[in-house]
Amino acid sequence: MKICIINGPNLNLLGKREPEIYGSQTFEDYLEILKSKFTNVELSYFQSNIEGELIGKIQEVGFSYDGIILNAGAYTHTSIGIGDAIKSVTTPVVEVHISNTFSRESFRHQSYISGNAKGVILGFGMKSYELAIQSFL
Repeated sequence: MKICIINGPNLNLLGKREPEIYGSQTFEDYLEILKSKFTNVELSYFQSNIEGELIGKIQEVGFSYDGIILNAGAYTHTSIGIGDAIKSVTTPVVEVHISNTFSRESFRHQSYISGNAKGVILGFGMKSYELAIQSFL
């Protein structure tokens, strides 16, 4: 099984950015934990702060992978293009968020991804990614 984890803007700052919301662990460190827990899954990882690069990666893996785990960060609430990319590919996508977006600012309550995703997992910290992987098994 091949799953691609795609993280959007500012998620490269995990471990430094607002630790009271996002924790103190880098995503790269957490990815190693995921790889050790899910040895039967080929996990790849991509992060970009650029919307078009995220769309390009979704299109690149969206017909050949078994799953995409997408944390589009702030683009979740603004990008019709990312929503359309998810709708255009055959690989199922699970939308994840580290924080509970519904307990934050009201603009974070809107998602252009959710309606095209297989499911949404939010508010469980980094464990949201683990739960998303389990949804594909």
